[in-house]
Amino acid sequence: MQHRIIVLGAGYAGAVAAGRLARRLRREDAVITLVNAEPDFVERVRMHELAAGRQLRPRPLDEMFAGTGVVLKIAEVTGVDVERRAAAVRTTQGAEELEYDTLVYALGSGWNGQGVPGAAEHAHEIAGRPGALRLRERLARLDAGQPLVVVGGGLTGLEAATEFAEARPDLDVALMASGGLGDWLSPKGRRHLRKVFDRLGVTVHEHTAVTGVEADHVVTAGGTSVPAAVTVWTTGFAVHPIARATTLRADGTGRLVVDGTMRSVSHPDVYVIGDAAMVKGPGDKPLRMSCASGIPTAWQAADAIAARLTGGKLPNTPLRYFNQCISLGRKEGLIQYVTADDRAVDAALTGRLAALYKELVCKGAAWGVANPTLGMPARRRAARETAAQAASAAA
Repeated sequence: MQHRIIVLGAGYAGAVAAGRLARRLRREDAVITLVNAEPDFVERVRMHELAAGRQLRPRPLDEMFAGTGVVLKIAEVTGVDVERRAAAVRTTQGAEELEYDTLVYALGSGWNGQGVPGAAEHAHEIAGRPGALRLRERLARLDAGQPLVVVGGGLTGLEAATEFAEARPDLDVALMASGGLGDWLSPKGRRHLRKVFDRLGVTVHEHTAVTGVEADHVVTAGGTSVPAAVTVWTTGFAVHPIARATTLRADGTGRLVVDGTMRSVSHPDVYVIGDAAMVKGPGDKPLRMSCASGIPTAWQAADAIAARLTGGKLPNTPLRYFNQCISLGRKEGLIQYVTADDRAVDAALTGRLAALYKELVCKGAAWGVANPTLGMPARRRAARETAAQAASAAA
């Protein structure tokens, strides 16, 4: 009988894992089903661009997986019963149940309102395409001079604030950061970030916590009311609630605990990748929710599943970081080089060259989904070639 592998979610991690498994396993030995709610692959790292009005290239999943042997099922996942080894889904025809021998859980994360009053009712989010499209429509209706407030000073907040300020210079864009502007970056990185924010006219409220959101303003911990015709909430991500509803072992945040091969520590027939996985990296630090973390966990899980099914050698590739790539509009960027455990070092790439580098990284991530069989050493060579191309183009 064919071994039934179900991959839930076709984001960066899930799509890469499905394609890599198809390469590693023979069709007569395993059937791989990829379940996703939408028929297209969504480039999550570009949602701020979509919200700002940019047209993104459509990437139909059926075209991306044509000829791979991966069975694509367009359905919403409504539950997972890990004791019965079954996933509940809903299609346009109704409810179904998919039984599995091995499950790859890759449903990822959504926006996190942090329990702040009014955030869910009045703020916009860009954690997914529906939210980005709603914000796009709202921004199109904003008149010149109206205030737009981005709450959250992390990578998503920085990219969103600069993207909106560049696309709509007629708006009064502000960023609310609970810490200092880019305070985790190197001195060079912070200087460049502040320079770009100043040039784009983005007002920065540093060390400012938002404790409430209303239809036309946000309220800070100090009691100050900041006008906001539109509020964009970018304070982090939360694991999909289906993860919490399972009996898989989780940590306090709801992320599912796995070993070094991405295998659930409580249910060995389940692998968890991407944002939903509690993965320890160098120094036993949990990997952050990001594309940079998700794709390597997909490689690790797919190779481990294939090895266990075929009697091969288990992967032992360390999960680590190399840089943080930040777009600051279409013409500026910041590549902050980091240690293996994601701490900034002195070196940073800035300006137009960094913007080009970030664009190539985004294109490379999408290419990797459509071509998930390229090995990790080859990917690293490709990354070096990408950097060289960026430098040549900018010269």
